[in-house]
Amino acid sequence: MAWIVLVISGVLETVWAIALDRSAGFSKAAPTAVFGVALVLSMAGLGYALRTIPVGTGYAVWVGIGAVGTAVVGMVALDEPATVPRILCLMLVLSGVIGLKYFH
Repeated sequence: MAWIVLVISGVLETVWAIALDRSAGFSKAAPTAVFGVALVLSMAGLGYALRTIPVGTGYAVWVGIGAVGTAVVGMVALDEPATVPRILCLMLVLSGVIGLKYFH
């Protein structure tokens, strides 16, 4: 159960990061509200998961999911460059996250 919550929390990290960008410095109400809710839920889920998952593993997986998710959303929906080196680097991060899950 902790791993499921951790993955969901990592996805919510992507949500709050994109909402933070879209909030234009907290000047737009809707993205600011999405940011706040997603941030609180993401942190709460991380805290729950860290009850049973070691902090180094849990935090690295949470950050990795959020970083890869945010970069992918940026490339797919926000016109950020989707170069081969960038995609390869994201695949390395993803392989590290998967490795941490299996070797923690």
